[in-house]
Amino acid sequence: MAAQYAIMRFAKYKGPEISGIEAHNERTKEKYASNPDVDTSRTQHNFHLIEPKGRYRAEAERQIAEAGCRTRSDSVRLVETLVTASPEFFQGKKRSEIRAFFQTALDFIKEKQNPDTIISAVVHMDEKTPHMHLSFVPLTEDGRLCAKEIIGNKKKLTQWQDAFWEHMVGKYPDLERGISASETGRDHIPPRVFKEMTRLNKQREKLETMLHDVNVFNAKSKAKDICAFLDKYIPGVEKMDTQMKKYRAAFTDLKRENGALVRKNEALSAELKQSRQQSVLKKMSELQLQRDYEKAVAVLDRIPPEVLAVYAAPRTSSRQRERVPGR
Repeated sequence: MAAQYAIMRFAKYKGPEISGIEAHNERTKEKYASNPDVDTSRTQHNFHLIEPKGRYRAEAERQIAEAGCRTRSDSVRLVETLVTASPEFFQGKKRSEIRAFFQTALDFIKEKQNPDTIISAVVHMDEKTPHMHLSFVPLTEDGRLCAKEIIGNKKKLTQWQDAFWEHMVGKYPDLERGISASETGRDHIPPRVFKEMTRLNKQREKLETMLHDVNVFNAKSKAKDICAFLDKYIPGVEKMDTQMKKYRAAFTDLKRENGALVRKNEALSAELKQSRQQSVLKKMSELQLQRDYEKAVAVLDRIPPEVLAVYAAPRTSSRQRERVPGR
């Protein structure tokens, strides 16, 4: 299955262009020559999670005036958030399931931004991939107009992406983060990789049990069952091998860090901030994933030569020979 990504993007608008954004989001045009992906025959399937009370620009100016903010011609008056996921994520999903996905995303935005500042949240179903346009006035908690403070610089945007992925993955565990690099420079390893390793661990334990009593005298008699099991096990190891290479940045210098991380973990106290604790525990889980993978490969070295000879020999099945990682 192809990777499925949770996607969130921000765009800032200062004035005249807001009317064009509104026309696109609210589908007030009759034709969309500049965007051939829009299928107007399906526009009726679009839906709002938050309906605008009036025109975007007028509503933004009203909120800004009520907050007592002074503006300049280059002041950002509207922030648009695009929320979607990889096309594969939506395949086979019912309308109610798609609505639930975007409602979950909306709930996240409401946690980060005053819900009263949200002008519109509309989901487009008339383009190739369902997506939501959520528009809000960038007013801070203390009533200042400051898009920079809300969505900020690269570091702030990274924090938004981290928090968004963590929120969405709680309900949709197969989703990966939209941007691969986190603030610390490590790749996010999606939960499904840990799940795959859990399954591989169980298979490894079974294989170890099968190999426990094998010796030169009974190897040939046990070879059939072991070979049949290897037909499932080796492809699993190969798949994990690919995953480990994909997320190799997360394992950079992990062996070197191991001792220090263990000491840090032991030294954690109630006074440590939760974010620091989560960071250490995340690294510890990555270390465990690396160790489990090494065990999954190492068990293959314990297969007796007599069994390997049977496994390598042509059999009645048309199965292609699988490559044993590390061999």
